[in-house]
Amino acid sequence: MAGQSLQASRYEYKYYVDEARASAIRRFVESYLEPDEFLIRFGGIGYPVCSLYLDNSGLLLYDQTIQGQKNRFKLRIRFYDDNAENPAFLEIKRRETDVIKKKRCAVTRDGARRVIMGELPSMGFLFGNKVTTKNLDALHEFCLLRDRVSATGCTYVYYHRQAYVSPDSSAVRVTFDRQIEGGVYTPGTDLAIPIDSARPKMEGVVLELKFTDRFPNWMERLAEDFNLQRTSVPKYVKCVDALRERDPSWARPWRPSI
Repeated sequence: MAGQSLQASRYEYKYYVDEARASAIRRFVESYLEPDEFLIRFGGIGYPVCSLYLDNSGLLLYDQTIQGQKNRFKLRIRFYDDNAENPAFLEIKRRETDVIKKKRCAVTRDGARRVIMGELPSMGFLFGNKVTTKNLDALHEFCLLRDRVSATGCTYVYYHRQAYVSPDSSAVRVTFDRQIEGGVYTPGTDLAIPIDSARPKMEGVVLELKFTDRFPNWMERLAEDFNLQRTSVPKYVKCVDALRERDPSWARPWRPSI
């Protein structure tokens, strides 16, 4: 995937819909947006997205999400295949009340492994010719937050995505996410799409309307026409819960004894 930086600040409205409504909504969206380049590359059927979420031994970042804290952040390393020659992306996702702010930079797979292991940031971690002030800032802030909460690799979140974007800017984006799975990260291993995964009990589609500035009029009409109700769908939390349900012993090393 390309190393383009995501929007620095935006809104994300999430909904949970069944497949029938998702198909009708997709047809509506196609009147305003076009498939992103990766959806085209995969023939419109959706492309794989995998993220390794970092957390600490007490699952602090997980707890902040389920408690609904207004100001919180997530640390994840996103990648799209098991090719060791392709980059991974360090991502900081902050929520400040209703505003989402993201920082992202492309790193080598070895750089990602070193970040997971807790090494100090180095420009050598960055992928290709991506040594810019913006990318170095994202790398250093990611490692700073990692060290602040003593985070390390925790849980994989894997799914298939259909994404649509505005043809002339990155200000508007709509995504449909399906087949969400969670996997356990084994310390010391390289990034890999999980094989032995657990699926949350989510039979529908996660729909996200993403925009900057104001809610577009056509999105407002879409929400009204399809009676969409905003909800919280934290994929990381859902995957941790699914892994715990499958194997309650998995969570024990992560929780401090009382």
